[in-house]
Amino acid sequence: MVRIAGVNLPNEKRITIALTYVYGIGRSLSRKILTELNISENVRTKDLSEIDEKKLREAIDKVPTEGDLRRKKTLDIKRLQEIGSYRGFRHRRRLPSRGQKTRCNARTLRGKKSVGVGSGRAKETKK
Repeated sequence: MVRIAGVNLPNEKRITIALTYVYGIGRSLSRKILTELNISENVRTKDLSEIDEKKLREAIDKVPTEGDLRRKKTLDIKRLQEIGSYRGFRHRRRLPSRGQKTRCNARTLRGKKSVGVGSGRAKETKK
């Protein structure tokens, strides 16, 4: 089992896909790293040689990943909130910060629909 940046990569997957298990590495960056290191994208993680594993570790150490990247992301959001920017305000209120409409969508950010009290009108009862 290959361990890179504190993450165990799955053995049976192709190395291009397995590298995406590391936070901060997507498909395109994975392909870019592999082409720079002259490692085939089709090789399985379990079939990597020790030399290739070492090359991968060194290459990925140069890229911000996992804890460093998460820390940077939260600090950037905190900075936006402290300077009072519109994006910071939207983050603080847990609303979409990139201009999306919120009247009918944005359920993932806004959370579950809360069922209100209703229209406030008293319902007629039949006698």
